[in-house]
This record gives sequence, C-alpha cells and structure tokens, in this order.
Amino acid sequence: MGSDIGAEEKQRKPHVVCIPYPAQGHINPMFKVAKLLHHRGFHVSFVHTELSYSRLLKSRGPDSLKGLPGFHFHSIPDGLPPPDVGANEDIPSLCDSTSKNCLLPFRTLLSQLNTTDGIPPVTCIISDGVMSFTLDAAEELGIPEVLFWTPSACGFLAYMHYYLLVGKDLAPLKDTNCLTNGYLDTEIDCIPGMKDMRLRDMPSFVRTTDPNDIMFNFLKREAGRSKKATAIIINSFDAIEKDVLNALSSMLPRVYSIGPLQLLLNQVEDDGLKSIGCNLWREEPECLDWLNSKEPGSVVYVNYGSSTVLTAQQLVEFAWGLANSEQTFLWFIRPDLVRGDSAILPPEFETLTKERGMSASWCRQEQVLNHPAIGGFLTHCGWNSILETICGGVPVICWPFFAEQQTNCRYSSVHWGIGNEIDSNVNRKDVERLVRDLIVGEKVKEMKNKAMEWKKKAEEAIAPGGSSHLNFDNLVNQLLSFQVILTNG
Repeated sequence: MGSDIGAEEKQRKPHVVCIPYPAQGHINPMFKVAKLLHHRGFHVSFVHTELSYSRLLKSRGPDSLKGLPGFHFHSIPDGLPPPDVGANEDIPSLCDSTSKNCLLPFRTLLSQLNTTDGIPPVTCIISDGVMSFTLDAAEELGIPEVLFWTPSACGFLAYMHYYLLVGKDLAPLKDTNCLTNGYLDTEIDCIPGMKDMRLRDMPSFVRTTDPNDIMFNFLKREAGRSKKATAIIINSFDAIEKDVLNALSSMLPRVYSIGPLQLLLNQVEDDGLKSIGCNLWREEPECLDWLNSKEPGSVVYVNYGSSTVLTAQQLVEFAWGLANSEQTFLWFIRPDLVRGDSAILPPEFETLTKERGMSASWCRQEQVLNHPAIGGFLTHCGWNSILETICGGVPVICWPFFAEQQTNCRYSSVHWGIGNEIDSNVNRKDVERLVRDLIVGEKVKEMKNKAMEWKKKAEEAIAPGGSSHLNFDNLVNQLLSFQVILTNG
C-alpha cells in the first residue's frame, strides 16, 4: 500500500518543463528559475539542445548532468551540424534553425515525458521567449505555457516595438551611410514607458539595411508571439524598471518581475541544488584567491560575456588601455573571444602588467562582483552582467556589443547613473581614461553611491514582502493552478 501511495503522490506532483535558448546568458537565468521551482516542490525537466548538453558534459563532467530526485536533464537536436573546434557561435543560424527544426523533437519529448512511468504528467512549460515554437507544441498538447524573456524589461519592450520602428520607416536603415551620418541619433519618443532614447539605443538588430535580415525579423516575430503565452517572466525588479514593466503589463498577459533571480536563489539552503550547475565554460576559481590579496575597491574587472566577439585589433586596444591606466585588473578572456583567431595578448603587455593584472578563462561572475576588491566593471552590458553588478553595488564602463546591450547601456549610464559608455570604435586612450576614472576619478564616488542604492532596492525586492518575492509566490500559485485545471479536465 505504501508504494501505491508514493506513486499516487508522484502523479499529483506539478511537473514543469524548462527550455532555454542554447546560449550561456539564457541558460543561466532559466536554470535559476528551475532550481527555485524544484525547491517549491515541482518536478523539473530541463531541456538543453544537444550542443549545449555536450558542452556541459565537457566543462563539468558526466556527473553534473545526473540531476537530483525530481530534477532531470534532457536534450533535443537544434538542427545544426557540430561546429568546427574553436569556431565562434553563429547566432543567426542558431536562431533560424531552432525556430524551424526544434518543434517536432520538443513535441516528441513532451509526449514521452507524459507517458513515462514514475514521473508526473507535464503541467506547464516555461520556455525562453525566443524559443516560441514551444507555444505550438503547448497548444497541440493542451499544456499551459509561460514565456521567460531573459533580457532586461527595457530591452524586451524595445523588441516589442520593432514593428513600430518599421511602421514609422525608421528601420531597417535606408543605406549604410545611416550608420555614420548621425541618423542613429534620431530620437525615439514613440514607445510608451521609454524616454530619452535614440535609434542607436534600440537593440542593435535595427542597424541593418536588409528587410529580410534574419535577426531583425526573428526578434520582431518572437516578441509579437509573446501575446499567446499564459504569462511572462522577467528577471528584473519593479523599482528599477517600473515604467517599462507597467508598459509591458498593458500589452501582455500577466507579467511577473521576479528578479534579481540570483538573490532570490541565494535565499534557498539546499546543498543538492547547489551541486548542479550550468556553466558551459570550465571555471577557474583561482582568481578569487588572487582577489583576496588586493585592496578593497582597487581592481577593475573586465568581462565581455559568453557571446561577444572582438577583432584582434580591439583586443589589443583594450589591452594597452588597461596597461596604460596603471590600475589593477582581472580580465576574463574566453578561448573564442577573438573572431576567427585565438585570443593572444602581446608579450609586452603581459610583461608590463604581470604584477597588477590577472587573466582567466571563466569564473563565477556573481562571486567576483561581490568581492570587496572589485572597484569597477568593464562590461558588454548583457543583462545578467548588469543585474549582477547592481547586486554587487559596482559601477561600470559600458561597451555594448549587440542585441539589447545597447539599450542596457543607455539605461545604465543615463537612467540609473551607474556607469559611463565607451565608444564602439574602441581605442586605448579612451580605455585608459575611463578605467582610471572608474577607480580613482572624481565622479566614481557618485556612481558607486548610485550602484549601492540600486543594490539596496534589489535586496528589498527579494525580501519577504518585497515585489519580486510576492511576484514569485504569485507565479508559483498560477503554475499550481494549471495542474488543477489539467487534472479536472
């Protein structure tokens, strides 16, 4: 009789399928959501593409994907051939392929999960916002779906209005001269909830002259399909993006701002959950030992994220700017950071900076940004990085590369007051000046104070009774209501 009761309990347990877009910056926040839901009693099926799955096995070893009781990993093909060793990620091809090739294997996986003995039937799907093919599978199988848009709320709102930029004939661009003749400084005042914005501050895919551009049309379509979801999750908090979140709430089904997710997850004491990770790069924790030997607020942390690709000349300009600034730095340099080549620094640079600089491939960024030695962050402005720098109370130098990083840069420097922007045509003199200002400049105290103010508001949001804490509770209740609806038919 005991085993029968156990089986019955398993059948009643809510079962959420989480499927991120297969890139590190999307996998990380989805993994946090999955862990939080598992802690709340959900059975979790976490779905990677085969390439991400293999990279995880390579970086973390086979034990990392064994999962936990009620937390299991699965994979589906993304439709692309394996990349050449060391090749840079082809994001347009990946977006195009997932949208065209993943529906059938995902639908097949859902059917398999629903008929596997010992696990409960699927009661909900949480999918990355740019994996909207999942909405079709959810509709066919009668499963409710929540979309998780992993960019900032301001970045997502900008994507939601790509159609408006087309309607006003602002994008795509007429010709390549628009990139240099001041056209990108055109004011954008037609998006509710956004102010003091220029065309150059919109997500970078508007900077195309091709009406059939893959990324521009892909994001326009994916954002538009969000209205078909049952609810939307945003990894942000009300205090920092209030106007934008209000605008999104007026356009979409229920919007839950539940960030910063890393702070919410830090409240969970569960050694089992802490034992499973999702980094696609092998971590080098030695950098934390190095930071322990440095004075408080003395180190510039440099990291361009998991997808940014530099030219060899840009790498050299950043290197000599850091060297000439005479500041201590920690620089994360991925093996595939330089387009079509390996990321090799000039020997003279390494000789000159060996006493005050350290290079590494990867480490847990949250730990780095919370280390007292870090005084500033030179970042590509990916949303995970901006949230983590806010949680650490660390000011920034913004060097946006692509996507909504331009939007995050504008908000960081103009609306939130935590940083300065560096010109996209990077040169060593600008790097030298901004890095020095970030550590010993006259205005650094003002930016540091603003960063600390936002850190406090982020902590208030995830505390019991805070906006994100309440929103996550409401999200869980809605997910549980899906199970009741499905059970009762």
